[in-house]
Parts: sequence; structure tokens; C-alpha cells
Amino acid sequence: MEQVDWVEIPAGTLRRGTPAEDVEQVARRYADTRVPVEWYRKEAPRAEVHVPGFRIARTHVTVEQWTLFARATGRPVPQTPADHPVIGVSWQEATDYCRWLGERLGGVEVRLPTEDEWERAARGDDDREFPWGEEYRTGLANLVDLGIGTTTPVGSFPEGASPFGVLDLAGNADEWTSTLYAPYPGAPQEVPRTEDWAFDPHITRGGAFCHDRDLARCARRHGAYERDLAAIGLGFRLASSAGPSLRESH
Repeated sequence: MEQVDWVEIPAGTLRRGTPAEDVEQVARRYADTRVPVEWYRKEAPRAEVHVPGFRIARTHVTVEQWTLFARATGRPVPQTPADHPVIGVSWQEATDYCRWLGERLGGVEVRLPTEDEWERAARGDDDREFPWGEEYRTGLANLVDLGIGTTTPVGSFPEGASPFGVLDLAGNADEWTSTLYAPYPGAPQEVPRTEDWAFDPHITRGGAFCHDRDLARCARRHGAYERDLAAIGLGFRLASSAGPSLRESH
């Protein structure tokens, strides 16, 4: 029987996003990545959001885990190492996997994390820039600066863990969330109401092996902007609503 290595995230307050007055400074900080300031404005404004307790998988869904689902449902089996994150998975396929696994586990709720849950798991109780802290350090995540050019085994960068011990929230595989793109309440007027150019309307988080360090930021909102989901390293991790012990604020 499949099992999930759940990390329990207690209910708490998420300091979500980036203050509007800080956006231009953030863009200058990452100017070498050539990301326009308009992309960062999607993170504004900063808001304090209560997030109920939940569970999130410590690592991405692996090729080995996905292969069981693929064989059971007649899908192609990936020809990549078993302990690497599965990539090239559409949002619907990721959702189908969650439903399938929940049934295999006896009716347990298994789903994709919401965008707020993902950021809560990455930031913890403060407004840190990256899951591990304020400063970017090469070697704490599988991003383009390492030059690997592909995925690595999940959990290969334990020093890049979030405050709750969640691994690979930055790099290796970009991650689907269950949240449809929309501007945050009170967003700057120039933030687009929709992203019609996206291949899929759901928000992704964390960045992949082919992305620069700006996508490793806890606040960075992204999306699937290309059809080749394997080329952009898109995978996913699991979430579940909390049991009674996690529903109260800590």
C-alpha cells in the first residue's frame, strides 16, 4: 500500500506576497534574471492571511509513485529515474492522481495544495525570502545556477528545507497548486485580471531545475506558460486537510 510522508503544518498566519512599495526594489535585486517588474507586481500587496492546519508531502511525487498510477490507468510510464520527481504532468493528470491515491489509501482526502498553503509551508511564521531564509545560496536547491540541467533525486538538498522541514519547495520541479490565477485583492491596477497567454490557468510555485533563483522566492507566483510541461519541469506534491489536532491555531 502506498504511503505519503506527510508534514503537518499547523494553523497560522501567512504573511503572503510582497508589499507593493517593495516590488521595484525586488525587481532590481534580481535584475540579472531579466524578469520585468510587472511580473513581480502579481505578488502585491502584502496581506496577513489565516491558513487552517493542513498536511503537505515532504517531497514531490516521484517517478516510482507515478508509475504505479500510470500502469493502473493505462498511461505511459516515464523513462526517468524512479527517485526523481515526475515532470510533464498536466494539472488534470495531477488531480486524477490525487483522487486515485486517496481511494487507494482508503478514502483519505488527497489533493493539490492551495497557493496559500504552499506559501505557508515555504515561509513558516515569518516573511522570509526563500524557504531556508533571507539570502539565496547556490547549492540549496536544484536551479539553473547549478548547471545540472535536469531533475535530481527528491530530497537531495536537505539544507534547503523550509521551517517545517518540507523539502524541494525551491527548484527541482515546479509545482501545481489548486488555485486559479487571479490578482490578489487590492493588487496594483496594472496587474492583469487573467493570464490568457498561459497554457493552464492554475498557479504554479517553486521553480524547476531550468529556472533562475527568482522563482525560488516564497512569494513568486508563476504559471504554465509553455505546452511542453516536461521541458519546463512541471510536477506536483500532495496535500490534505488537517485532522482535529491541527485545526486550532498554534
